[in-house]
Formats: sequence, C-alpha cells, structure tokens
Amino acid sequence: MKYWAYLVAKLAVVAAVLLLLKRAIGAVLPKSDSPLYFHQDPFAHDLVFTFVMLFYSLTAVGLVWAALFDQRYRCRTCLRRLRMPIHRGSWNHVLLGAPRTEYICLFGHGTLTVAELQITGMQNPDWEPHQDIWTELYSLEETKK
Repeated sequence: MKYWAYLVAKLAVVAAVLLLLKRAIGAVLPKSDSPLYFHQDPFAHDLVFTFVMLFYSLTAVGLVWAALFDQRYRCRTCLRRLRMPIHRGSWNHVLLGAPRTEYICLFGHGTLTVAELQITGMQNPDWEPHQDIWTELYSLEETKK
C-alpha cells in the first residue's frame, strides 16, 4: 500500500510542477493585441506559443515517464532504490536461459527480475518478496548448533 501511495504522491508533485509551469507560460507569453485575434486560442495562430506548448508537452511526458521509471526500480516494502544489478542468462544461448537482470533490496526485502529479451511482447518485471533477512540468518545459525 505504501508503494502505491508513494507513486500517487510523486504524480501529484509532477502535476503541481506542470500546473505552475503552465501558469508561468501564460504569464510570460502575452496575449496578442491584434484586432484579428478575436478570442481565439493562440495555439494555432501564434508560432512562439505553439512551440512553447510543444516543449511543455514534451516536458510533461518526460516528467511522468521519469516518475514511473523511478517507481519501477524501488523496493515494494521500504521504497528504497533497488541496487546491485546482476545479469543472468546469455544472449548467445537464449533457449537455455534468456537474458535478464536482477536487482535486490539492500535490506533483503525482495528481488526484482527484469527480462532483457521481449520476444512474446512486453513482460512485466517479477517482484519476489523475501522473508526478513535476520530471521533467515538466525534460522541458519540455529541449524548449525
């Protein structure tokens, strides 16, 4: 639940930044005083405004993509960035083991497996949660006694 709340919070911040940017664009670019302007949308009639809105829309798409890309590589439990990428499989032997990258949470909460080869279409990354690392270590220590 905390994972999705963090995503919603990031998207809300992106929306607020984009709203402020749009208001700043509206304040900086003045309306035309031409008698032909007659309450028309300046998008199709003003070249500068059209290009500014083009860059605004590209910025909006980029910010949303960055928020989603950042969220993809976060731990589902503690929301820290996943680290230590390990490359598994081989590009030379695709049938024996398709290439993939595994990321782990530094606190042992889980492993994210991202497929590098997308033959059958877009494959979602596989999140595999782990038990608490300390519980596993204590259980190993008790079995040695």
